[in-house]
Amino acid sequence: MRKELPKTYAPQEFEERIYSAWCEENLFAPDTSDPKKPSYSIVIPPPNITGQLHMGHALDNTLQDILIRYKRMKGFSTLWLPGTDHASIATEAKIVEAMRKEGLTKEDLGREKFLERAWAWKEQYGGRIIEQLKKMGSSCDWSRERFTLDEGCSEAVREVFKRLYDKGLIYRGERIINWCPHCKTSISNAEVDYEEQQGHFWHIRYPLVGGGGYVEVATTRPETMLGDTAVAVNPNDERYKDMIGKYVVLPLVGRRIPIVADEHAQLDKGTGCVKITPAHDPNDFEVGRRCHLPMEVVLTEDAKITDQYPKYAGMDRYEARKAILEDLKAGGYLCEIEDLTHEVGTCYRCGTTIEPMISLQWFVRMVPLAKPAIEAVRDGRIKFVPERFDKNYFHWMENSQDWCISRQLWWGHRIPAFYCDACGETVVSKDDCTTCPKCGGHMSQDPDTLDTWFSSALWPFSTMGWPHDTEDLKRFYPTNTLVTGYDIITFWVSRMIFSALEYTDNIPFDTVLIHGLVRDAQGRKMSKSLGNGIDPLEIIEKYGADALRFALATGNSPGNDMRFSDEKIEAARNFANKLWNAARFVMMNLTIDDIKLPDASVLAPEDKWILTKLQACIKNVSGNLDKFEIGIALSSIYDFIWDIYCDWYIELSKPSVAAGGERANNTQNVLAYVLRETLKLLHPFMPFITEEIYQGLPGEDGSIMIKNYPEYNEALVFEAETDSMEKVIELIKAIRARRAEMGVVPSRKAQLFIETKYKDAFAEAEPFFAKLASASSLTIVDTCEDESAVRIITDAATAYIPLADMVDFEAERKRLEGELKTVEAEIARAEGKLANEGFIARAPAAVVDGEKAKLQKYIEKKDSIIAAIEKLK
Repeated sequence: MRKELPKTYAPQEFEERIYSAWCEENLFAPDTSDPKKPSYSIVIPPPNITGQLHMGHALDNTLQDILIRYKRMKGFSTLWLPGTDHASIATEAKIVEAMRKEGLTKEDLGREKFLERAWAWKEQYGGRIIEQLKKMGSSCDWSRERFTLDEGCSEAVREVFKRLYDKGLIYRGERIINWCPHCKTSISNAEVDYEEQQGHFWHIRYPLVGGGGYVEVATTRPETMLGDTAVAVNPNDERYKDMIGKYVVLPLVGRRIPIVADEHAQLDKGTGCVKITPAHDPNDFEVGRRCHLPMEVVLTEDAKITDQYPKYAGMDRYEARKAILEDLKAGGYLCEIEDLTHEVGTCYRCGTTIEPMISLQWFVRMVPLAKPAIEAVRDGRIKFVPERFDKNYFHWMENSQDWCISRQLWWGHRIPAFYCDACGETVVSKDDCTTCPKCGGHMSQDPDTLDTWFSSALWPFSTMGWPHDTEDLKRFYPTNTLVTGYDIITFWVSRMIFSALEYTDNIPFDTVLIHGLVRDAQGRKMSKSLGNGIDPLEIIEKYGADALRFALATGNSPGNDMRFSDEKIEAARNFANKLWNAARFVMMNLTIDDIKLPDASVLAPEDKWILTKLQACIKNVSGNLDKFEIGIALSSIYDFIWDIYCDWYIELSKPSVAAGGERANNTQNVLAYVLRETLKLLHPFMPFITEEIYQGLPGEDGSIMIKNYPEYNEALVFEAETDSMEKVIELIKAIRARRAEMGVVPSRKAQLFIETKYKDAFAEAEPFFAKLASASSLTIVDTCEDESAVRIITDAATAYIPLADMVDFEAERKRLEGELKTVEAEIARAEGKLANEGFIARAPAAVVDGEKAKLQKYIEKKDSIIAAIEKLK
């Protein structure tokens, strides 16, 4: 028995039921039964286990699901591989905060107990975002769900670390790193966000040893001067040639430090003298290495002054800055303060100003890895959509610096390096190493963990079983499309590309589809501080997942930000309602048991017209989806459903359906066929409503999501009939517009005379003019003798409607006479006012002029009404 659609579209009543059915039938898993079937795969950008679904996730996953559902219906063996990221910094911060409320620290628990808590937290909260993604309708193969800390991904991480170490591409050394005093860990260059801040250049005098003057240096971070170990001048600077090799006294500290020659000091910048703090500045670090300078660390891991400087020890860096500046001023060393606007690095995770600091860390040598990754994009093996984003990629990769990969955290992939407690031997191993191969002593593992992005960089292939040669790797790797935001091209996209090329000797994907941010209706970035965030789960609860998906895909253009508003989601709901009501009407009027498109020879002109329009829509949608123009593809479907199918074809078909017999049967089949194919076109965008309606169509079984996507069919294009129908529709539209202009109600019928060279086409369309243009009769004429008739002109025809049919003369005469009385009263009032000498004398000139203008307007209106009454006689 065919299912009948309820009267009201209520997505809450069927979305969860449908999703459960899809999962139970295992419809999201790839069809691997036919080895010749082409494959298409996407790996999900793994959301953090700390995350909750936000609009960025909703957009990202809507776009991926549209592509995967489209390819599935196009006959591909599709794999959308899901998973989550362990998110070292964010997750550890959550757990530490929860422990703080209990009065506990990490150190109180110890590493093992802390990790037990972390895994328990992951089990409790880590799957939350996955369940939320399911509410979006995401058709991931959940049986393949991965986690960046699972056994397989962990094996891949150790394999990669060992390979890179053995090749000399991973090393441990002391270098300047970005230190976050809040997160208490190093972060990579890609994790530093730069923001404009107001600051100062403080100019300080450093006295020459033995007297005879001073040199002047400038700094934005005076607290770091405690760690100065030299002053640099350019070797070609004539002003300071005689000073090279001499010493200055470091103010407040009293330490003698040399004046060294180095090209880091620029001849035309400032005084030409630069203070060198090798332990707290990347450029100074390089100068220190070249000039063999000591490295003086002055800040602790929480950005407080070390005990080496008792007066300032324990002070926060900003508190110390204030105290040091006061002491410099008191000692006569501070000579100038210059206002400055400059870019300051902050931690991408917490927003704290980062502190450049020398530290013993693990690094990846980037130059050898970056070169093949650059070539893979340059030679077209990987393309960015839109192409302009390859510039961001090239800029980052061509200026790569060694990547600091160690983090001072406990939650994450522990670095597989082991140190002998006795002899100091270092062993890097895929397996735990407890005994020193050199002396037999006990070995301890490095306490640090790897940067989260280190494991995320392996995501496209580690999730498919690498380093083992698995069936998934053979079938689905390289993947096809990576869908991601432009904000993580440096963080993630670049690292996946060089990692894949280095470890698999292949690209990780062939296309990077970049999307923009979801902004509010005013174009502002959504943030907690602005309070303009939109919860996608609330949207789903109120309007349904399909409406949210539709709103996110509408107007979507690769690489561009989009605005989300109440109007957009309401328009999405209205569209769903329109489709639901149209489908319900069609299905209520179907008496056929299955859908079979009639032979072209028996099709009516309106049937051939809608089939031709459908083919144009299919061509447009598929062509744009293949180019990732998702917004344009959806716009084509929207226009077809709303305007062509609902507003026109359903109305055009009603006379044929009402006529009964073979023609009614044929029209029913066309109605149902076009509805079915349109549902398939729309399914990747709005999977729930299309499935629910599809299940009620006659003769259809199985899920719509595994049916074939509509293909363009030249045999269903009828150009002549379509051209004729377009001419008819154009005239119907023009007649309706003129009647509306004249205030004629649709129920008022009128004779229609049409002058055209397309006589047959318009004569056959009489039922359409009767139903849609309120025609009481239709007559094809060579000319129209009635000069008073209302004339409506289009490119193909001129229509005439007798004025008497359009207007009830007696009623109109009475209406005009009533209007005339009102206008005459206004004229009398205005004339009386203007005849009043007191009003003329006292009223401002502008008021008097305004009254005169009103009088003139009323007189003109009176003349117009009288002329109209005369025409009715």
